[in-house]
Amino acid sequence: MKKFVSEFKEFAMKGNVVDMAVGIIIGAAFGKIVTSLVNDIIMPLIGVVTGGMNFTDYKWVIQKAVMDGQEVIKPEVTMNWGAWVQTVVDFLIVAFCIFVMIKFINNVRKHMEKQQAEEVAAAAPAEPTKEEQLLTEIRDLLKENQEKKQ
Repeated sequence: MKKFVSEFKEFAMKGNVVDMAVGIIIGAAFGKIVTSLVNDIIMPLIGVVTGGMNFTDYKWVIQKAVMDGQEVIKPEVTMNWGAWVQTVVDFLIVAFCIFVMIKFINNVRKHMEKQQAEEVAAAAPAEPTKEEQLLTEIRDLLKENQEKKQ
């Protein structure tokens, strides 16, 4: 049992699992923001443009409700195409927002990688100049000649 608990603990604490959990939590919060953007800002604007239409209320009644006075015996059967339009708009906006966010992250990442590469290049010792190379050769030849004489 200890081995099982130990293995589970190791699995749960791996970086990928923790990163995934953080991503899911942030994604859920991001989803709420986008849903609010769609419901509270974009759909009312679309409603104004389309003459006050509220898409979520649009439906196609396949079968009317069966009533007995005020009591519903059998509820109506509908295709809620307005809710579907709302969901499609939600999806398109979420997809666009994620596209923009990933594009931004990739640009930041590219910039950071370029900056790191420049720092590494700057930190690397510079190639010796031709003069330094010639002077090094001359020094080595002089050392060789001096060693031969001894």
